[in-house]
Amino acid sequence: MKLYIAEKPSLGRAIAAALPKPQKNHKTHIELANGDVVSWCIGHILAQADPEDYDAELKKWRMESLPIVPQQWQLKPIPRTRAQLTVLRKLVKQADEIIHAGDPDREGQLLVDEVIDYFKLSKTKKANIKRLLISDLNLPAVKRALTSLKPNSDFMPLSISALARSRADWLYGINLTRAYTLQGQKTGYNSVLSVGRVQTPLLGLVVRREQEISEFVSKPFFQVQAHIALTANEAVAFTAKWQPSENCQPYCDEEGRVLVKALAENVVKRITNQPAKISNIDSNEKQQAAPLPFNLSQLQISAAKQFSMNAKLVLDVCQALYERHKLITYPRSDCRYLPKEQLKQASGIVNTLAKSSLPCNKPAQGANTSLVSKAWNDKKITAHHAIIPTEKSPENINLNTFEKNVYLLIVRQYLVQFYPAYIYQQTKVNLLIAGGHFVSQAKTEKQLGWQVLFPKSNKTKNQNKLEHGQEQEQTLPPLTKGQLLHCQQGELIEKHTSPPQSFTDATLLGAMTGISRYVNDAAIKKVLKETDGLGTDATRAGIIDLLFKRDFLQRQGKAITATEVGVALINALPTMATLPDMTAQWEATLTAISEKNANYLSFMQPLTIIVNEMVQGASQQSFSGLPKVAFKPKRGKRTFQKKPVKKAS
Repeated sequence: MKLYIAEKPSLGRAIAAALPKPQKNHKTHIELANGDVVSWCIGHILAQADPEDYDAELKKWRMESLPIVPQQWQLKPIPRTRAQLTVLRKLVKQADEIIHAGDPDREGQLLVDEVIDYFKLSKTKKANIKRLLISDLNLPAVKRALTSLKPNSDFMPLSISALARSRADWLYGINLTRAYTLQGQKTGYNSVLSVGRVQTPLLGLVVRREQEISEFVSKPFFQVQAHIALTANEAVAFTAKWQPSENCQPYCDEEGRVLVKALAENVVKRITNQPAKISNIDSNEKQQAAPLPFNLSQLQISAAKQFSMNAKLVLDVCQALYERHKLITYPRSDCRYLPKEQLKQASGIVNTLAKSSLPCNKPAQGANTSLVSKAWNDKKITAHHAIIPTEKSPENINLNTFEKNVYLLIVRQYLVQFYPAYIYQQTKVNLLIAGGHFVSQAKTEKQLGWQVLFPKSNKTKNQNKLEHGQEQEQTLPPLTKGQLLHCQQGELIEKHTSPPQSFTDATLLGAMTGISRYVNDAAIKKVLKETDGLGTDATRAGIIDLLFKRDFLQRQGKAITATEVGVALINALPTMATLPDMTAQWEATLTAISEKNANYLSFMQPLTIIVNEMVQGASQQSFSGLPKVAFKPKRGKRTFQKKPVKKAS
């Protein structure tokens, strides 16, 4: 008997639909005509044991019992899904062959692996387990996946990486939450100071950003523009911007902005009604390839910018589009590339979209599926690929506004892969006026290409340029090197430095994905890759949501700010716990484990040492800034950051 173990019932039913009929449907499993069985977990059905499961004395929170470091890690059944675990135990014992059908990500790999390990299979039986990877729940895609089973052992590094993360969160969360809560109680804060490996540095980012804003003092700075005509008697043809020389640097800030008005005024006087000679012209044709398809984080960022949707809402909508409507592929993906094998389905997907009544029909009709963008790259694929539409038609499916908006974002990002490059001519002109250097730039579009699917993009770009103190694009007349022009007049432009902006859903997710920008240690910054981030694509929405639920974060319009308690908590904790440096390093190591470039012990051993040092240092921290709270924590309850529980459908 073959036993398929899916991660959740919806996936189990999709697998069964592609297998022999007739079938007997049970609440906990499906029996197939050939005697095989499809069953499932219901998200996580096992959890890390609590401290008191290791030792009853650990139920009481005491400083002298910290740090708690299990010598032999234990899992225990989650009560609400115990019945499903009992059925799986029986089926696993009866099975001759097991097919692991967890979701195609780090968490999905561990979720089923830990259940199989919990039943203590024989080495032979365990060695023969196969892995079924399904990222599209539609019947043709499931049938294709069933013909491409792989050895489950190939995915062991992914499972070990997820296991290390799970245990790291337990060690860090349990020990530091207890240590800092106990210290806080000494100053009258008798509530739980919840600390997490990822949630606390994220809260720290928000707190520090708000502190920067409150402490910001705006300063004026000055720019000079030269209004250039072809001859002294003609109208102004274009403008050029002054580039301060080395001699001016003492009067500039670190970004090269002139802070002394008199200096800029002097330049204006010197260049007005003076000849302007072209010292150099650099003109190049440039191509911009279509943006890659979405992973979850990039989709959440786009939906936040365009529709003001928060990260959790986007994830929930994606789960509905994937499981209920079967219109998109697996959404909890951290990958933005597609396997070349997928090109076989491209024309079918595009044709389906072209026939739909949704606004994507005309862009789909204009798509050329013979074009192969850089998105198709087998070397960039791990357990999953980018989020794309499936071959299923969206016609006659009642999508709510959120579902429709997110679906159309995913569709557009897929369709641009079949559009030509955006081509433009970039021209840069250098001028000398009264000994000063000036620059003028212009961009001429030659082929819109994929940008026809983003009609507002040029307007948005100009708006972004204005917000960042840049000039809008201008056109230039035909010019030659050495040509003598005329500066009709100089113009002084006074601007003011702007404070950093409060985080929004989009920018906070962007900060989490590009966390190296916020890392202080230069050595760590160098080690981190651009893809390493705070949390993972699958967990980021849950982490942000958790901080809101704990009243550490709040919304003020689109802005996300820290509450009084959130600020007090960050100010009370050691700096190390509130910075992303350490956890960003850990995420990099976890990624390395999943890619076979590091091992479990190389991650867990230094982590254990750090936790021990932080527990010992807790007594040195001042918690006097925390408000007084009268009630006490429920000490038997787990209060650290939990890994997200995947919902059953």
